[in-house]
Amino acid sequence: MTGRGIDQILPHPCDPRIYEDHFRSALDYVTLAERAHGAIQRPVSFDYIWGGALEELSRRKPHARIVNLETAGTKSGKPEPKGINYRMNPANVPVLKAAGIDCCVLSNNNVVERGEASLLDTLAAVKGAGIQTAGAGCNLLEASRPAIIEVLSSSRVLVFGLGLESSGIPGRWAAGADRAGVRLLPDLSHETAQMLATEVLLQKQPGDIVVLSIHWGSNWGYKITAAQQAFAHTVIDLGVCDIVHGHSSHHARPIEMYRQKLILYGCGDFINDYEGIQGYEEFRGDLAPMYLPELDEADGTLSALTITLFQLRRFRLSRASLRDVRWFQSTMNSFAQEYAARLLLNQDASLSLEQPLF
Repeated sequence: MTGRGIDQILPHPCDPRIYEDHFRSALDYVTLAERAHGAIQRPVSFDYIWGGALEELSRRKPHARIVNLETAGTKSGKPEPKGINYRMNPANVPVLKAAGIDCCVLSNNNVVERGEASLLDTLAAVKGAGIQTAGAGCNLLEASRPAIIEVLSSSRVLVFGLGLESSGIPGRWAAGADRAGVRLLPDLSHETAQMLATEVLLQKQPGDIVVLSIHWGSNWGYKITAAQQAFAHTVIDLGVCDIVHGHSSHHARPIEMYRQKLILYGCGDFINDYEGIQGYEEFRGDLAPMYLPELDEADGTLSALTITLFQLRRFRLSRASLRDVRWFQSTMNSFAQEYAARLLLNQDASLSLEQPLF
């Protein structure tokens, strides 16, 4: 979520005016963060917000770096009356390049908040930076098209971006034959899963890894609905999905292992401007997990999963304390019996899935 307060500390901030119930300036979110943890010298460099995450990415060298970009990249348009105004200046898109992002999923409830033109601006800015997009487009065909990341000579990662109205995406934002918008699923029914499976199988080649990146559900709480779990299981049963990449919740939700495939029901925010905002503290939205799955390219099964935990302070990521890592481990493991995914603490204070469960 690189808009609003984050945008204001970057080299090319938008006009800070916003139209929210509590604030009229995006700079107020910067002020909250500074009151909580100290001054932020502005403007910061494009790599500033990533902090220690860059060192971890350099050490791990992932083949594909995929994020849900939950902001409009635009200087134009009038915000919709939805109460939250998330945008960043397209000139600040280098902040994504600084972390080597390969794909930005755009099927979320903030990317069109300044109208169709703002989505087109976002697509142009992100693609202009050499970053692929998924889940939104100038029409339904483009919004449905996967991002294709070449990772090995014999393997690709296909990322399909999908959204649901349950995450707050207005139905009118749905892409159409001649209308820009996001790829909205009508529901989580078995029929919808079968329709999606047919679509994916037409594009999947031997050796491909398929990521279904879905914006669904509420912002807070650990509840996974029966419909979400059934849908995740069905797309795996149908042989079209290797990772379910769920997002919308502002904190991490349970992880599930199902038929040796990884389901992330809610990854939580990695970057946001919520620092200093009171409420929902029990969910620890300040903790930002980096998920590093390793998959067998032959069949897409999970070989290992490492989670490195960060914390946001002064809009910059640093490694979380051992105490916070243990809290995260305990919280996730409270769901382990139900979802067959128990986390172990490693010597470097990262977490990994318990191997016997594979």
